[in-house]
Amino acid sequence: MGAGKSTIGRLLSLDLDLPFYDSDKVIEERAGTNIPWIFDVEGESGFRERETAAIDDLTQMKNVILATGGGAILKSENRQFLKQRGSVIYLKTSVELQIERTRRDKNRPLLQTEDPTAVLQNLMNIRDPLYQEVCDHVVTTDKRNPKLVVSEIKRVLGL
Repeated sequence: MGAGKSTIGRLLSLDLDLPFYDSDKVIEERAGTNIPWIFDVEGESGFRERETAAIDDLTQMKNVILATGGGAILKSENRQFLKQRGSVIYLKTSVELQIERTRRDKNRPLLQTEDPTAVLQNLMNIRDPLYQEVCDHVVTTDKRNPKLVVSEIKRVLGL
């Protein structure tokens, strides 16, 4: 959350002239509602099922840029789809910067709590090893201009 996946994904897609997909937006379009509503009505498990279906479909497409939700990595099926069907860039950022970037965003159900810093730290502890397992490259986004991050991604991909 707050690593810049959507922003950097859009910029990269423009730079490479490839279509960009954000799996969270695809889920919302398919459901006809927003993610907080899905969490309220179906719970996180219902959302994760929708997420896996979307990632399965999106990773079968060729020559696209895909940004997934931060928790997509939790399901082994999603990790397999991502690893086997494309190049995976882990946009890594600090918990402090995640808090700064997400503090006013009410569309992040997991952060609607008394202590979002503790939530993000716990998520990082769980997710970071999974991101490391799946990714082809780690690119740090802390305090970096998104265009510089795009340039680094292109460099590590040999583009």
